[in-house]
Amino acid sequence: MKVNLTEKITIVTGAGQGIGEAIAKRFADAGAIVIVATRTRKNGQETVDAIRRDGGQASLFQVDIGDRQQVRDLIAHTVEAYGGVDILIHNAAIFPIAGIEKLSDEELDDTLSVNLKAAFWLTRETVPLMRARGWGRLLFTSSVTGPRVAMPETSHYAASKGGLNGFIRTAALEFARDNITVNGIEPGYILTQAMSALVNEEELTHMAEQIPLGALGKPEDIADAMLFLASREAGYITGQTLVVDGGSTLPENPLILEQFYRQRPESREAADESG
Repeated sequence: MKVNLTEKITIVTGAGQGIGEAIAKRFADAGAIVIVATRTRKNGQETVDAIRRDGGQASLFQVDIGDRQQVRDLIAHTVEAYGGVDILIHNAAIFPIAGIEKLSDEELDDTLSVNLKAAFWLTRETVPLMRARGWGRLLFTSSVTGPRVAMPETSHYAASKGGLNGFIRTAALEFARDNITVNGIEPGYILTQAMSALVNEEELTHMAEQIPLGALGKPEDIADAMLFLASREAGYITGQTLVVDGGSTLPENPLILEQFYRQRPESREAADESG
């Protein structure tokens, strides 16, 4: 599918690395003018430079998306520079690891501000601009953690993503008659710099073995799904989240699945011999 987003003004939060970087590059490849919104200037500038080297259009805006005023500043800058907003992709997220009993109020507040409250702030600022254009896409990076599965010491992150899914469904109803669709992606295990920093190579290999498709996802897998949801072809889809996880949330019991896959080569050999 060839997606044409020529001259669509697109904001991507958390676009300095990982999934956000891949999204920014994919949308620029499709012709969008991308505002790389990121907290770390160095990472954001590297994304912008890479897009420009490939012939795309991008600019950097340094922002802490968990701060209400800085969100206002981001949108005001975009309007001043480009005249409006067509596509908003809120991808930025944080996930400090802490159990419920040890989680500080500051960590909880920061997580909810960046992951969830920013979705409200960004939407409030951009919907009037999209409504004036008669078209818009609000897209969010959610997660399978929270809406579908759980992990210890991530209750705050899970709560923020579960809340984000509820926000997506309700916002889709509120803005449907404005020709603004609202959707999200729920990534599973995606091989990003953040994941590589948390686990070693052996652990990554073991994680891949637990996934039905036999591999960790790539940031580009999420970017491609986002690109589809932004496309004309996805114009009749709203209020939905698409799981992109290689099938990792499908098994009832990962150990049984691992045993099943381990036995399959032997079963094939036996079938070949009997045939």
